[in-house]
Amino acid sequence: MPELVFFSGTMDCGKSTLALQIGHNRSARGLQGVIFTRDDRAGEGKLSSRLGLVTDAVEAAEGMDLYAHLVDHISRGGRADYVIVDEAQFLAGEQIDQLARIVDDLNLDVFAFGITTDFRTRLFPGSQRLMELADRIEALQVEALCWCGARATHNARTVDGEMVVEGAQVVVGDVNQPTGQLGYEVLCRRHHRRRMTAAGARAGVLSPDVLPVGQG
Repeated sequence: MPELVFFSGTMDCGKSTLALQIGHNRSARGLQGVIFTRDDRAGEGKLSSRLGLVTDAVEAAEGMDLYAHLVDHISRGGRADYVIVDEAQFLAGEQIDQLARIVDDLNLDVFAFGITTDFRTRLFPGSQRLMELADRIEALQVEALCWCGARATHNARTVDGEMVVEGAQVVVGDVNQPTGQLGYEVLCRRHHRRRMTAAGARAGVLSPDVLPVGQG
């Protein structure tokens, strides 16, 4: 039976690489898929991985009806044996509903890839809806690591190496950005809570909220 599968993990854990691999494996068997993405680091209409792999995709713009797009593609003679959706966390809830309809009404597997929570540890709307609707949720097996060596579970937004906790939920960036630029870093829960980035650790900076409380 076709499924809506949600592959989730932090940044830097190989989601886009797996999406590309799934597409490659199926195309090697003569299958053809439709790939959607949203706000990829490589630009509009691209699905890219940090390993340097990139392929063309359909930009799932705000307000776009993914189900209607696929039906139109098929009615025009296009072929679709499966659907891949990268950066699914950026989709609206109704677009996730449309992915479920593709599975149920068109009998196609849909493989969605995305991070679960934002830099404030809040669920993205698209990820929340996927968790509500997916037939299966798969945690990616390639574990991203915090600077301390522990398993990274949280995404941090950084500016000039310092973690920030305010701002718009969606700001496109990447991990390991040069100093002075907005970027992202994956952290374990302990160091996300303490706002301790790799740069802060190197500088010996400790967030005031974890300093020992003096006894009087």
